[in-house]
Amino acid sequence: MIDEILNLTQRHEEWRRICINLIPSENVTSPTVRRLLSSDFGHRYTSKDRFYMGTQFTDEIEQKGEESAARLFDSETANLQPLSGHTADMIFLSCFTKPGDTILTVSPEDGGYSGIGKQGVPRFLRLENVAFPFSRENMNIEIDEAIELIHQKRPRAVIFGTSLFLFPHPVEEIAKAAQEIDAQVSYDGSHVLGLIGGKEFQDPLREGASVLFGSTHKSLFGPQGGIILADREHGEIIESQIHPGLVDNAHWNRVAALTVALEEMRKFGKSYARQVISNAQALGKALAQSGFPAVCSNLGHTKSHQVYLDFGAYRQGRKVARRLEKSNIIVDCGVRVGVCEATRRGMKRAEMHRIAEFMERAVIKDENVNKVKSDVERFMEDFQGIEYCFEPV
Repeated sequence: MIDEILNLTQRHEEWRRICINLIPSENVTSPTVRRLLSSDFGHRYTSKDRFYMGTQFTDEIEQKGEESAARLFDSETANLQPLSGHTADMIFLSCFTKPGDTILTVSPEDGGYSGIGKQGVPRFLRLENVAFPFSRENMNIEIDEAIELIHQKRPRAVIFGTSLFLFPHPVEEIAKAAQEIDAQVSYDGSHVLGLIGGKEFQDPLREGASVLFGSTHKSLFGPQGGIILADREHGEIIESQIHPGLVDNAHWNRVAALTVALEEMRKFGKSYARQVISNAQALGKALAQSGFPAVCSNLGHTKSHQVYLDFGAYRQGRKVARRLEKSNIIVDCGVRVGVCEATRRGMKRAEMHRIAEFMERAVIKDENVNKVKSDVERFMEDFQGIEYCFEPV
């Protein structure tokens, strides 16, 4: 069994190194981050009540991580304990809502995160979930209709952010209406935290959100996990509630690794985020010109790390994703196309045109996938390193 697991791991790593990874919810970590993930901290516990001894270095790392996060996002508080973006969502809702409350989110049908949709966390917390009015043409929240809905439904919490996230949300315009009814305004930045940290997307905490949370491994190139940034008032409430009721062991190897990733983002984040958005826009345009149904051409396709190919049906999207996978091009079945990992591997706009050509050959021109696969493998030989980190390889 051990040999089988080691063999499967090796085969996976060898295969993914010769694939173009366009999953928008994935990225690749630096060598230092990877080393910390396998450090002794992975065996250890600590807790705020100082129940465990031998934690002096663990506690110092957590403190430095919180300080780094607060500096990067210009927040009054930071908490690195959530084990995932989903956990961060759950923590926010657990701290600031009660059973019977209404929350306002983007529907999964419009690209919202299903984890806070009607079948997600709100179902277990007994919350009523109301969907933002949403324009599929512009892939964004309808401002006037949303303000009217807020006054009508009087939600306890308003959560911006989506899984299919192409454009900044109108936080400032809508937050004012939410604050008038004393609603809690938050922003799930799981997909765009790296762009927010790089100062190239939007700034939710200055635009009216009290809490910013999300995953740390998408456009933000940290290890898999979660993070919460907040003003003093909301951050202190979260700090008082999170342990032990919502998180016990926060996996301190992850916290150490995340701290390094946050410092990488502080140093390199602006140039990285700018290149990500430039690459995504170039890829969107090239895919549209190749015959793919890339949405929002009138808006430049995207202002984030994602491009959305709307094939109209999940079954058709899955068919496209499977054909691309056979060509060593990895996308989801949405079909969302993300450029974070490609950017961190050193690709620029010219490479986006090459990627569009590979995808066109595999899907539009129906070329033999083995021929495309072979060309993709040769293409990837030049992009085995990792940039935007302290020790590029």
